[in-house]
Amino acid sequence: MQKQKRKGPGRPGPRPPPKPATNHKPNKQHNQKRAKELSRSKLAATEMEIQELRAKYDEIDANSIERFAQFPLSQKTQKALAEYKYTTPTEVQRQSIGHALQGKDVLGAAITGSGKTLAFLIPVLEHLYMNKWSRSDGVGAIIISPTRELAYQIFETLKRIGKHHDFSAGLIIGGKNLKFERTRMDQCNILICTPGRLLQHMDENPLFNTTSMEMLVLDEADRCLDMGFQKTLNSIIENFPPDRQTLLFSATQTNTLEDLARLNLKDPVYVGYGAAKPTAAAAAAAAAAADTKPGTSTAVLALPELLQQSYVVLPLEEKITMLWSFIKNHLKQKIIVFVSSCKQAKYLYEIFCKLRPGVGLLALYGSLHQDRRIAIYEDFLRKSHVVMFATDVASRGLDFPAVNWVLQLDCPEDVSQYIHRAGRSARNKARGECLLVLTPSEEEHMIGTLREQLHLDIRCVHIDPKKLFSPRVKIEAFLAQFPELRASAQRAFLAYLKSVFLMRNKRLFNVLSLDLDAYAQSLGLAVTPRVPFIEKLKWRQKQQAAQPQPESVPELRAPSRRFGGGDEEEEEEEADDFIKIKRRDHDVEGAAVDLELTLDAQVEEPELVVPKREKKLVTKAALAKKAIKKNLQVNSKLKFDEDGQTLADERNQMKALTAREQQKQKDDDGGINLMLSKALLNEEDQYDKQRFRELVKRRHKLQREKLRKKAEQQQSDEEQAEEDDEEQQQQDEMESESEQSVDLSWLPDPDKLYKKRVNDEEEEAEEEEQEQEDEDEDEPAFKKSRITDKLTLLDTEAIAANLLAS
Repeated sequence: MQKQKRKGPGRPGPRPPPKPATNHKPNKQHNQKRAKELSRSKLAATEMEIQELRAKYDEIDANSIERFAQFPLSQKTQKALAEYKYTTPTEVQRQSIGHALQGKDVLGAAITGSGKTLAFLIPVLEHLYMNKWSRSDGVGAIIISPTRELAYQIFETLKRIGKHHDFSAGLIIGGKNLKFERTRMDQCNILICTPGRLLQHMDENPLFNTTSMEMLVLDEADRCLDMGFQKTLNSIIENFPPDRQTLLFSATQTNTLEDLARLNLKDPVYVGYGAAKPTAAAAAAAAAAADTKPGTSTAVLALPELLQQSYVVLPLEEKITMLWSFIKNHLKQKIIVFVSSCKQAKYLYEIFCKLRPGVGLLALYGSLHQDRRIAIYEDFLRKSHVVMFATDVASRGLDFPAVNWVLQLDCPEDVSQYIHRAGRSARNKARGECLLVLTPSEEEHMIGTLREQLHLDIRCVHIDPKKLFSPRVKIEAFLAQFPELRASAQRAFLAYLKSVFLMRNKRLFNVLSLDLDAYAQSLGLAVTPRVPFIEKLKWRQKQQAAQPQPESVPELRAPSRRFGGGDEEEEEEEADDFIKIKRRDHDVEGAAVDLELTLDAQVEEPELVVPKREKKLVTKAALAKKAIKKNLQVNSKLKFDEDGQTLADERNQMKALTAREQQKQKDDDGGINLMLSKALLNEEDQYDKQRFRELVKRRHKLQREKLRKKAEQQQSDEEQAEEDDEEQQQQDEMESESEQSVDLSWLPDPDKLYKKRVNDEEEEAEEEEQEQEDEDEDEPAFKKSRITDKLTLLDTEAIAANLLAS
């Protein structure tokens, strides 16, 4: 028996028989079937949950609810609320969530920091969940906020409480990538946006469609509905479907019928401290009872109970000193300083960074880039000891935890703005303090308005002058050292004055009552900047004061001469007597004339009025008709020869007509002869081609002439350059030779010395040349030698004898 080889790492021996191949298709089919069953079971459970929740909506009693678990909310929402420890609802949440779940329009008004964000986010999530909204269904809810920071805060809150839902949400604000937003907007179910960017997408993005939207939320609704966003919001609402649910929330809620009509609200429910007016009809009745117009702005106002409020009265030039001393005395606290313009916030941040008060500094204002604004917002949330200089962009809706002080360095425009600024502190039943800084001209009107509308007992604080530390000397030194800081101070100076100048309430804000020189010195400026709009205002006031008021002079008019206001019959009589000349007969024969009668007649006679001829309006059509009548050619140029005859312009005339005499045809019926016109056009085309060829030849000839001149100029330049080089080289050689050779200037001139010798040599050469010419004239020697070679001896003897005999 043959021994089997070892197979693999196992023990020796015969291999087990191979397993039969298994088919995996039944397992896949089984898994798919199981997944379908699970999805069906989930859908069935979801459907059952939706039906149960809907049945509980009518049984909601806001007064008996003490926890979020008692609301008929989905399990996903309840799970997220429990994870982030949202257990007990606030008053505005308990009153508004039930009505919003039932599909009613809600107007919510509550104090700052009372949880209005959750009051509208929970109904939005539940509405989409109950309608089984998916990504392919498009936009289902739009939330509009007036500022970017507030929209960002709402988006972060939505991510927390909606983390278990399958909806998609988008943050649409300015300063972000527009192209990225454009490609993703059609896939979002919830949009959180600012009005300007939303309107831009509606105008420019063809993929954005709001016909499927079912819920609209306006956070800080009074700010969205005021004059600043009025046109934008009206354009946005036109694109929304009329059948929708609308939720309005703000700390200073509007109750005007005009705003409610613009939003197409249907029997809205008022919740919060504005619930005294439950319906629009009641609001109209209250407005009529108060003898006010229904469209006037009536806002519900309230402040947190744990907020301590006080104010201080200072001259304008001492505000920087007070602010520096306040920060130095509150280094371990969280402070927000509100100013009226972006340039003021920027300058205060820059100069206080140079002064180094000993606490962290931040600045939040509208002209910053959006990413920088979000980073500052998150940094302020994280820190516990920090001072932030901000404009009103941070006054609405932002939830800053544990803010100890709100310092309003510039006076707010109205009571509503004061409430939103002060509401950044004392949030969520915490304690906080607010200090309002006023000038002496602002104190009376502002404090009176606050006490009248809010029924506040705001107390006045007197600052001890010993505790004030003025940084003016350091500020002036820094401004002298850094020119860019000085320019920032000048911009802050003008920005503050402009903000005061543009305020509507002139009783509260009087720009002429400010000491500009002292304010400029408090900012560190040695020279007060020029303020053009204040100079113009003062000039207008001087002009009005210098204008004398016209005294009332009694009018002396005859009763028969009226200029308007009379009866129609009198006007007709005056029109009939317009051409008649009133006169009386004179005594020609020299009778006595009564002067008194003549004077009375002159007084009684009305003056003859010659009507002025009105200038007729000259139109372009009238000018054209005039030119045609006079046979004028508009914009035409005529040339004349020496005899004064006009020369025809060959470019504007057809040569075919001049070459061919126009023959008058007998059968001419006044129409157009097409055959003749075609022939003339063909001939004219030939003339045009010939003239074009001549122009091309002329142009080519000019180009060749230019090229030839250019080549000649270039050649002459090269020759000139070569000559210059040779002359330079010779001059260099002569200089080098003169440096190396001996000075021989003392020797006589060789030309003069050897002049005779040269002349003699020339004469000898001339003589030799003359002799040579003479020899050339005789017979050549080689011919004589050939002749003598042929002669015999006898011949030569005979020649010699003849020569001797001769």
